[in-house]
Amino acid sequence: MKIILTQEVSGLGTPGDIVEVKNGYGRNYLLPQGFAITWTKGAEKQVTSIKRARSAREIRDLGHANEVKAQIEGLKVNLRVRAGDGGRLFGSVTPAEVVDAVKAAGGPALDRRRLEMPGHIKSTGTYQVKIKLHPEVAATFDLNVVQG
Repeated sequence: MKIILTQEVSGLGTPGDIVEVKNGYGRNYLLPQGFAITWTKGAEKQVTSIKRARSAREIRDLGHANEVKAQIEGLKVNLRVRAGDGGRLFGSVTPAEVVDAVKAAGGPALDRRRLEMPGHIKSTGTYQVKIKLHPEVAATFDLNVVQG
């Protein structure tokens, strides 16, 4: 089955890639989850728009990725959340909240889908968060979750 990826799927490709997968994997997982669309001649236009949008927000090259890594690792990222007694949160910290906290701390705009969170963050404290900037470059920074 020939499909066009609309989101990054690890081990398969990035948005805009045209890939060949087994029928069951495409029909039962990728298409219903919204990770891909079926390939048609008309979908080629969608591929170009997806690739154009991706290139606008993607890290340009390895050197640029290393610059962004140095910038991120030098940040002190604090995230204020509502918490009850004992530092237990009402809910959990989402990747979107972490990306907003990085931007508020003076960091670059990041893609929330590239964050690797240390499980579900459900209490106050300091956590190590990793982000993949480039296939060869990953940055790690401390996220300080405080009651506020």
